[in-house]
Amino acid sequence: MSTDNSPHDQLTGLITRKGFEEKLKAAVLHAQQTDRPLSLAFLDIDHFKRLNDSLGHEAGDVIIKAVGDIVQRVAGDKAIVCRYGGEEYTLIFPDTEREQAFLVIESARAEIAQLKSLSDGKKKVNAQLTISGGIAAFPIDGQDENELLRKADQALYKAKINGRNKIVLAYEEKMSPKTSHYTLTQLERLSELAKEQGVGEAVLLREALDNLLVKYKHAFASKK
Repeated sequence: MSTDNSPHDQLTGLITRKGFEEKLKAAVLHAQQTDRPLSLAFLDIDHFKRLNDSLGHEAGDVIIKAVGDIVQRVAGDKAIVCRYGGEEYTLIFPDTEREQAFLVIESARAEIAQLKSLSDGKKKVNAQLTISGGIAAFPIDGQDENELLRKADQALYKAKINGRNKIVLAYEEKMSPKTSHYTLTQLERLSELAKEQGVGEAVLLREALDNLLVKYKHAFASKK
């Protein structure tokens, strides 16, 4: 019997987002203390809304479960697999460089792309689909869980806008300076807040933008 007390998703049996956040925090702390690598991956079913609308929600559930099963089987004991929400999955690879994580995720992507039908063990759905993914790693892409989450999510976004059905490694971002889009009062308050929190203004701006993108993420998801 499993001794994992993390909350598990009812449909897939995978660890939920809440459990994922707890495990990522612990994994990052371990990596920081031991100076060992850690990789984080986001996976997403391409055009899932279209599939769900055309085949029905029941078939959509079969697809979500089947993809989760394949990813879990391919990852084996190399990663902690979670259902992040909807048709999105996350994988935590302890003690793993991002290139090694890439090979695992790429194997799952290739297998799924070749299927003409999927099964959750009880029901079968005739459908061809693909997945996209983004991978970030400690310490090369980020020093904490927030930075790793942001980099992995951005890599996933890059995979989506560049044709889907691919796995993309995190990339170095070009930073944009503050511009006239902000009022003087906003910039003054930002400066004061940065001093209070003991962080850079750019860190706060990125955090605010990340929160905004998460808030309106459903708008992008509806276009997949």
